[in-house]
Amino acid sequence: MEDILEIEGKKFTSRFFLGTGKFGSLEQMREAIIRSETELVTVALRRIDPDKKQADILSFIPSSIIVMTNTSGARNADQAVKIAKFARAAGAGNWIKVEVVSDSKYLLPDNTETVKATELLVREGFIVMPYFSPDLIIARRLRDAGAASVMPLGSPIGSGKGIKTRELIKIIIDEIDLPVIVDAGLGFPSHAAEAMELGASGVLVNTALAIAENPPGMAEAFALATKAGRLGYLCKNTAAGFSSFASPSSPLEGVIR
Repeated sequence: MEDILEIEGKKFTSRFFLGTGKFGSLEQMREAIIRSETELVTVALRRIDPDKKQADILSFIPSSIIVMTNTSGARNADQAVKIAKFARAAGAGNWIKVEVVSDSKYLLPDNTETVKATELLVREGFIVMPYFSPDLIIARRLRDAGAASVMPLGSPIGSGKGIKTRELIKIIIDEIDLPVIVDAGLGFPSHAAEAMELGASGVLVNTALAIAENPPGMAEAFALATKAGRLGYLCKNTAAGFSSFASPSSPLEGVIR
């Protein structure tokens, strides 16, 4: 049975989304996109060159892929809105990942300003996917503001520590009727599988791919792990079915003693 993720009327067969920063070259980035079979990538505004005076990142992204500009660098809601409008004017479209980060040490998102930016951008006709520190109350406010999905962090961005906010993300998945995309901190394919086994709608990964010795191969590994985790979730292999004690996988009856 076909398993489709739908966000604002757009149907995705892949639940693996890819960030485009930190790659050694645009050619390497393009190959990672192709190997991952992703259908959506994020791009920072500063990497979009509307004047085409240098190699334009958009020309290295297959035309079938949705480009979602992120508001990286914004320290408040007003800056995020300006970045989104510049990106749309440069031809990057209406999909926006809201990133509002005022903390320079841990790069944790400012949830209050993120909600404000989401409200403003939705009014401007953008499809908004906000990145935030997992908090059920904030997730509800983002939903009510018109977010197309919510993107809680697994651990600090670029840390590779995996899902340290597991229980908080699980609460959001259970309580919010929106796609939940786990973003930031996923360092290994197993982290992507874990997020999907929790019931996440998808994952977004960048640093773990870009700094790997073989970024295109790692992109494929993450994509496969995402599929495996999703299938495991759909098959409902829950801990409730297991015992605290050992249980043989083969019957003991009829064993020669």
